[in-house]
Amino acid sequence: MARYHIETYGCTSNRGESREIERRLRDAGHHQVEGPTAADVAILNTCTVVEKTERNMLRRAEELADETADLIVTGCMALAQGEEFGELDAQVLHWDEVPEAVTNGECPTTTPDSTPILDGVVGILPIARGCMSDCSYCITKHATGKIDSPPIEENVEKARALVHAGAKELRITGQDTGVYGWDTGERTLHELLERICEIDGDFRVRVGMANPKGVHGIREELAQVFADNEKLYDFLHAPVQSGSDDVLGDMRRQHQVSEYLEVVDTFDEHLEYWTLSTDFIVGFPTETDHDHEQSMALIRETRPEKLNVTRFSKRPGTDAAEMKGLGGQLKKDRSKAMSALKREIVGEVYESMVGEVREDVLVVEDGTGDSVKCRDSAYRQLIVRNASEHGIEPGDFVDLEVTSHETMYAFGEPI
Repeated sequence: MARYHIETYGCTSNRGESREIERRLRDAGHHQVEGPTAADVAILNTCTVVEKTERNMLRRAEELADETADLIVTGCMALAQGEEFGELDAQVLHWDEVPEAVTNGECPTTTPDSTPILDGVVGILPIARGCMSDCSYCITKHATGKIDSPPIEENVEKARALVHAGAKELRITGQDTGVYGWDTGERTLHELLERICEIDGDFRVRVGMANPKGVHGIREELAQVFADNEKLYDFLHAPVQSGSDDVLGDMRRQHQVSEYLEVVDTFDEHLEYWTLSTDFIVGFPTETDHDHEQSMALIRETRPEKLNVTRFSKRPGTDAAEMKGLGGQLKKDRSKAMSALKREIVGEVYESMVGEVREDVLVVEDGTGDSVKCRDSAYRQLIVRNASEHGIEPGDFVDLEVTSHETMYAFGEPI
């Protein structure tokens, strides 16, 4: 779990985005601190109204880069003039990517007490606490312990209550959803999802992070459940973290690259249109140039439509914190190369959608201004502008024609 410091400049929209960043970080178990010197990571949400503002943003970014271990720059200037921060040891990200970049590959803690939450039309359902991993870089395991899985029926009842309360999207969360049931001697995530999809109502289900090792043992059953149930978003978040088995061994990840590939191949066989989401840690202390190239090659081979790139940072009390680290510039260069490849792949995905029609797209939440954010069957993000003119709001299902795209999302017009 990370300590973070966040600074926000500019308009109401920037402040709203920062509040959402803080909410996600808080829900994931991270802690806000006063001042960048006490933080593991500093987040600068920038403005770019006039030239003087730009100079101030660059100066503040330089100060933060000197005062904290890691710096993330987001906001208007980061997106419009990201190259201006090129000389700094900083990650330049869209605000929506910031919470995941802070995690350092650690498991999310999600909620402190595994209580379901209804946030607008989104129901958040933690199905278990803890995990079965012992990753050398992760401090979360010290807070959550081993997996503790409530019975399937208990989780189904919680899901049913969220749907009855108005949830249109259920987010199944946990430190590692793929190992649900391991503590009872059975791997039962696929059974739980099947039961949740049997609940009456018009809603969608998104499965949260599931490490490759847990998914691998039930990959056939799990992929079949996805194929059989329209309520399930065809979306899998399986963080591989490295394309090198040597680095995975030093990380004490429980899977090898071959097992991750077998998971991807199985979902390819069962699903025609789906989204692969994964994570990579760049600059782990034992990562060589060859290891990094193996990670880049794995990305090119599997072409994940959602990719979270995190520079390694030491967490106190972890075994990896005792390792001799790599230089900051080397980590920056590798992160920059991987992020560029990510933007290329994700941009191609959304570009390929232009001109197509997506049916039964769920309007999930309000966006910036008079826009709404929507998700199609593979959990790809579509933005509808001038939503009030179309009479659509969160909770609605709409058919959209994809009209244009940005790198991380597409725009749609209601049909």
